[in-house]
Amino acid sequence: MALDPSCSAFQAAVAILARPWNARLLTVLQRRALRFTELTDGLPGIGDKILSARLKQLEANGLIVRRVHAGPPIRAEYALTRKGRTFRKLAAAIQRWGHELVDGGGES
Repeated sequence: MALDPSCSAFQAAVAILARPWNARLLTVLQRRALRFTELTDGLPGIGDKILSARLKQLEANGLIVRRVHAGPPIRAEYALTRKGRTFRKLAAAIQRWGHELVDGGGES
């Protein structure tokens, strides 16, 4: 398949990854479902307001799901959907490309 940067699917993916914290959230959730406080602990520097906004956006995009467990206390956790889990392959490709950029593997 030829790459088409004007493709709406390509633009949608880039828009999600361009938002600060989204890629890191998708990466952290690859391991297992996490509660809000576990996410803040795993992502030093993210504020509660930003984390909440990013989680809602990723949920609206169908990449994560919020599950509420009856209490007491009532607990909510966030997990990747099937679509969210597919980010793993993209993240691996981005990491490989990043190594080429950082390690000087590119051409002049």
